[in-house]
Amino acid sequence: MSMQEEFYSELLERFRKIVEDNNLLEQEIIITGRALSTEEAIGKPKRQDFPIIKGKEKLMQAEFKGAKGQAFTDMAGNFKGTLQQVLNMPLTNNFDRALLVSSMNAVCRYLGLIDRTVHCHDEQPEQCAAELVEQIKRDFGTPRVALIGYQPAMLEKLAASFQLRVVDLDPDNIGKIKSGVQVEGYEATDEVLEWCDVIAATGSTVVNSTITAYCKQKPVYFFGTSGAAACHLMGLQRFCALGG
Repeated sequence: MSMQEEFYSELLERFRKIVEDNNLLEQEIIITGRALSTEEAIGKPKRQDFPIIKGKEKLMQAEFKGAKGQAFTDMAGNFKGTLQQVLNMPLTNNFDRALLVSSMNAVCRYLGLIDRTVHCHDEQPEQCAAELVEQIKRDFGTPRVALIGYQPAMLEKLAASFQLRVVDLDPDNIGKIKSGVQVEGYEATDEVLEWCDVIAATGSTVVNSTITAYCKQKPVYFFGTSGAAACHLMGLQRFCALGG
């Protein structure tokens, strides 16, 4: 079994236990997921280069007994069914993982295990990025930082305070200079991780299945809403200053 398979197997097992312990597995509980519009997802920030605004990502949202959970993905769609069905679904693509991740976030939020499962709005991403900079300074001083996933507010703020390298999957970003830093492709990951002291990785790595490349490496902060439940269940460090 690969590290990736092990991670998702363990994640599913831990989530299944929570669902079973709370007698939620067999109940006919409806989970709905849908792709939110840009304004619903992130409001109206002045900055217009967030991936979700450019149409590169959608935000899947699951609702469970009034609690909401989200997941960023490039494969959004709708689903209605039980938690049993969610747990039994093979994780073959980003849609399957987004469905699981958003469902986990909603259920764990409902059970009071996590908070901040709804993306922040308007100018809050800028504030969150500034708070991440301060957190890293408190924890590590002035380390070399690897940013995994292009998030423009994070990139701008981190680049102003630390030596920074950034890795992204979007071909439209790779090779471009953003806030004075050249965006590198996924193939540079190993070299970038060797170079850095600290990793700041988008929580959506749990949706696109690249998370295992980072969670056993250097100290890492998984930022945002997507990774809320996965970080809680797998004992990983999460950073989300202003999520709802």
